[in-house]
Amino acid sequence: MKLAVLKETEAGETRVAIVPKSIAKLKSLGFEITIEKNAGEQAAFTDADYVSAGATVASSAKEAIESSEVVVKINPPSAEDLATLKSGQIWMSQLFHRLNEPLIKELESKGVKGLSLDAMPRISRAQSMDILSSQSNLSGYKAVICGADNLGKIFPMLTTAAGTITPAKVLIFGVGVAGLQAIATAKRLGARVEATDVRPECKEQTESLGAKFITVEGEGVTVEGGYAKEVSAEYLEKQKAAVNKSLAQADLVITTALVQGAKSPILISQEQIEMMKNGSVIVDMAVAKGGNTALSKADKTVIHNGVKIVGVSNFPAQIPTNASELLSRNIDTFLVHMVEEGKFKWDMEDEITSGTLVTAQV
Repeated sequence: MKLAVLKETEAGETRVAIVPKSIAKLKSLGFEITIEKNAGEQAAFTDADYVSAGATVASSAKEAIESSEVVVKINPPSAEDLATLKSGQIWMSQLFHRLNEPLIKELESKGVKGLSLDAMPRISRAQSMDILSSQSNLSGYKAVICGADNLGKIFPMLTTAAGTITPAKVLIFGVGVAGLQAIATAKRLGARVEATDVRPECKEQTESLGAKFITVEGEGVTVEGGYAKEVSAEYLEKQKAAVNKSLAQADLVITTALVQGAKSPILISQEQIEMMKNGSVIVDMAVAKGGNTALSKADKTVIHNGVKIVGVSNFPAQIPTNASELLSRNIDTFLVHMVEEGKFKWDMEDEITSGTLVTAQV
């Protein structure tokens, strides 16, 4: 089988889906690999690196797609990619199928099988294939570093001849993969950390990292696909009341809350932002799906009432080398699962296969 790796075309995207280290594993599965020219350049992987690993280089995305049976990318296909795809090919990338019905229908109408990397089920045996977890881990780290860069004070306590600097106070909304890494990073930097989540079971995980968990009284929250389901407006009001004291004292607030297949919930209102200290910072990690604050804007910094609200839609693209390495490991492990004796096995009884194949063709 021939597999093509395309260069990312979305604005601000610097990652690449497959790194040279994965080429040997893919070849052992029976793939011949073609990489689009300069696909790994922004992640510090040269065409020469890929050639040395055993891949060939195509001069354009069109050439790479036309010569391959399997096409791999991080983000959904561009209009040009779709125009080039033909019946019988397999497309593998994030497809965000719940929010992208027209794209899925177009892939189906062309006879292209679509494997959506973001639809990987949140089960233990799929963890090594889960790109959302690997990238969220990096995002949680980078969000804290971004917050530190935007904050006018340091994180740790510092005792000097001129006096003592008290540690920064950090508040984190959402204790998933990104939130846990944000807690760990902020603690390593010496901050005092508090966190809140609609899932009560997150209390133990938060405290195991040395942070304080803010408990919200109310209904139990169910989880679907590794994400908390949408909660009632009444519950969100209770959460606001529970965190308001911490929010008013926080130097840095990081929000991470996502709902699968839906807009991000508003966790911090304009009124709450106006309660915060002058000079404090909010880093909104959910801004690509609408944001967790009432004033967040994608890839912009908004200053309101002395509070800086930083919206970053793609943190992993700011650490492209490590992000690409983890992505590539996720994808090559997924292909090991999907391929047997040089062919895709399409076992629809398997939860991983049925969960990620989001088009009707089998």
